[in-house]
Amino acid sequence: MLLHVNAFHLDIDSKGKTWWHKLAPRTRLLCTILLVFAIALTPNGRWWTWAIYAMGVLGVVLISRITLPVLLKRIAVEFAFISAVLLGTLFRSGGEVVAAWGPVKITTEGLLVLGSVTTKALLSLIMLNLLTLTTSIPALLNALVALRTPRLLVATLASMYRYISVLIGEFNAMRRAAASRNFTGNGSWKRQVIGNMMGSLFIRTYERGDRIYQAMLARGYQGIPPFDVPPGGRHDIVALTLTLILTLLGQVIYLFKW
Repeated sequence: MLLHVNAFHLDIDSKGKTWWHKLAPRTRLLCTILLVFAIALTPNGRWWTWAIYAMGVLGVVLISRITLPVLLKRIAVEFAFISAVLLGTLFRSGGEVVAAWGPVKITTEGLLVLGSVTTKALLSLIMLNLLTLTTSIPALLNALVALRTPRLLVATLASMYRYISVLIGEFNAMRRAAASRNFTGNGSWKRQVIGNMMGSLFIRTYERGDRIYQAMLARGYQGIPPFDVPPGGRHDIVALTLTLILTLLGQVIYLFKW
């Protein structure tokens, strides 16, 4: 139910002591970007290439020792949002017709595209969730700065993340107020009340965000917060080299059509 939203924590495994955690945040981000781009840019039907990348992703999952139930729950929720897009690829024209219901047909081309897109999405989501589970948000922002991302964009992302907690705080306050007034009922009346709560939530968070911003300006905020970029080491070079070899190996298999 909408009135039972809890605060979320992205980086629940960021305090680990594994080899993956010892890498600099920018190295983890670079490895993730390289692998995700290699997975996403591989043409449809290159199963051996994705098998190579899947072994790399599975290796990182095992090395990082992340909480698997949390990882699986997040991937399940994200797949719920992209399932409509995935199912839409099933009805592409081309190839032989496997099944038909009037004008709706499932073809071999549709099955190929569905399997390929699903594989790409699954491997990419595993890597991206693994990155956010094992790296704190400040560390990710520092990694973006280290990779020469425009600082204004990084500051915008930092503010967005901070204001999410403001939004959650205001919603929890409204939820407690509704619960204290024995908020019950069903049907259209309940939907109308929740709709009014969402509108009021937007106004309250906007006003509170503006007060926070004015307080930040009064304390010397100039639009771009300071960032501390930690240095890399030998482990970072090894990790980047292995990731590059893995991505190139997958592409070599694809180019030679193995």
